[in-house]
Amino acid sequence: MNLTLLEANVYKLRIKALVTVLIASAIGAWGQAKAPLVLLQSIPLPALHDGDFDHFAVDLAGHRLFLTAEKNAAVEVFDLQTNKLIHTLTDIDEPHSMIYRADLKKLFVIDGGAAEVKIYQGDTYKRLGAIKLEDDADSMAYDPSTKYLYVVNGGKGAKMAYCLISIVDTTTDKKLADIKIDSDSVEALALEKSGPRMFVNITGKDAVGVIDREKHTVIATWPIGQEGKHNVAMAFDEAAHRLFISTNNPERLIVLNSDSGAIVASLPCGHMVDDLAYDAKSKRIYVTGSDFVDVFHQKDADHYEQVGQVASAFRAKTAILIPELNRYYLAVPRHEDKVAEVRVFEVQP
Repeated sequence: MNLTLLEANVYKLRIKALVTVLIASAIGAWGQAKAPLVLLQSIPLPALHDGDFDHFAVDLAGHRLFLTAEKNAAVEVFDLQTNKLIHTLTDIDEPHSMIYRADLKKLFVIDGGAAEVKIYQGDTYKRLGAIKLEDDADSMAYDPSTKYLYVVNGGKGAKMAYCLISIVDTTTDKKLADIKIDSDSVEALALEKSGPRMFVNITGKDAVGVIDREKHTVIATWPIGQEGKHNVAMAFDEAAHRLFISTNNPERLIVLNSDSGAIVASLPCGHMVDDLAYDAKSKRIYVTGSDFVDVFHQKDADHYEQVGQVASAFRAKTAILIPELNRYYLAVPRHEDKVAEVRVFEVQP
């Protein structure tokens, strides 16, 4: 086709205009895409000074939410129906993680500063006792079938060359045994319901450990350092046999086959991730790090895509997904002139 100079210029202008329209349409469609989380309200916590939170726990029957204000030496208690702060536990040094047993009406708090599991009466908040551990007690996992609590303690923070995963019976309030991990840094745990395995982030070795809960031994170690180092948070999709791991160097969401340890997917994610949540119903993974919550969709066991990134705040890396309430709670530390708060999000379909 032969075009005159004028026709060619007109043709170029039309093409340029069409491209501009297409780009604008794409941007508009992106902007109109439904966010995976919608902010409903914030619960201000003006009494707290600077410092991180660590983990949440929930009492669904009693409509309460518990939050460890790690660096404020407190546990904050919220009413889930009114979204208001109703109590603060202060006789605690450095709370990290918790579990609430509704059948016993007892709250078990892992206090890393005091090196113990503190036990409180659920309705009066009266302290009932404590179970002694090594220094730097931190992460934990709870087995509802045995009522056992698995608590990480020892390691670098305790000036020990190894960590322990202590087994605590929450019915008798006694420590039963210790599982030794040959690393000075251990982070999150995840329990298998259909079998005796427990998965653990052996952060000091950039690996995932597999533990037999009945034999109290490490039965496999899966290195992940080739894909990412300093693995912290963990979630488990037992039905699809997939483990989700966050790493900080580089910042990745790594997906492992929980039968073989093979890495099946790896995606970039946010910075300083400390909490992961997997929702089996929606097939979504919520990755909580400083400044953003990244939301991924599980297309199938081996394929994943990011479906949203929700802006949060500096070091807002503590969160809990409560599928029964269709809610996602995010703890935001005090920073500069902004008070600490808990943000309440509605989970979108």
